[in-house]
Amino acid sequence: MIGKRRNRRQSARVREQPPRRLSPHVYLQRHAQVALDSLGRLYRNPLPTIMTAAVIGIALALPSGLYLLLDNLHRMSGSWDGQASISVFLKGNVPAQQAEGLATRIRQWPEVAALRLITPEQALEEFTAASGFADALETLDENPLPAVLIVAPRGEYTAPEPAAQLQTKLRNLPEVDLAQLDLEWVQRLAAMIDIARRGILVTGTLLALAVLLVIGNTIRLEIQNRRAEIVVTKLIGATNAFVRRPFLYSGLWYGLLGALLAWLLVVTGFWLLADPVARLAGLYHSDFALRTLPLLSLGLLLASGILLGLLGSWLAVGRHLTAIEPN
Repeated sequence: MIGKRRNRRQSARVREQPPRRLSPHVYLQRHAQVALDSLGRLYRNPLPTIMTAAVIGIALALPSGLYLLLDNLHRMSGSWDGQASISVFLKGNVPAQQAEGLATRIRQWPEVAALRLITPEQALEEFTAASGFADALETLDENPLPAVLIVAPRGEYTAPEPAAQLQTKLRNLPEVDLAQLDLEWVQRLAAMIDIARRGILVTGTLLALAVLLVIGNTIRLEIQNRRAEIVVTKLIGATNAFVRRPFLYSGLWYGLLGALLAWLLVVTGFWLLADPVARLAGLYHSDFALRTLPLLSLGLLLASGILLGLLGSWLAVGRHLTAIEPN
């Protein structure tokens, strides 16, 4: 009993001694040793490591893949500049000279910033190139498409209400058959993309919390399995920072491996989708192709995995390590 008290007082005195200041080279060398030792422990237990990394990878791959799909959708609609424009379809019996005169008059309106006249021949050529129905259109006896005026309002008339007033003014012209405000479709698409972006943010947040729980529980089990080692280490004077270090590096490796697996899953999924999407785009005479994660997004994915791994292990170690003290 006396010997135990003496050992406890000696270990307490050792822990109370101020740590020696290490040189930066020695400090980095010790961190590198601990990092490699933590990686070696994971390598010697491949099945638990792979299972934990797979759960983290799937959790990170889902929001990453959804974000990449949204980015491709936004890029596919990139030809829309997001500005208000009014498509004015003229009546079929309006001759070309009269259409040009109407376009000249509308250009002089104070509400109009720019105007482009699309003749029926140009409209048929653009529709043939974009629709993929070239063979069917060649069988037509006459061009069914009318002349179109693409009207771009000035800045103060691009808001929905002033643009709607300009639309009504154009619709009332005798040569006009239909005036369509294209801003409505742009606003709907922007609203849908914003909803999808917020949904991905919520999903990513929930999955990030799931990653924290997985890593925290894994580190907690590792602390319990190494309880005797931690007790002995503290008896010889190790500080909590020294004992905490290998567990933090374990969380770092888990996060990094999970992020790499998430990248592999996303790239594989988009590789499987690339060929069908390219064939579908080819039917519409488009060169659109799916784009995978760029380098910046890949760096953010790896950084997110590492940060989640460090945070999860820090929370687990901070909660369970202080409860382990030599008796």
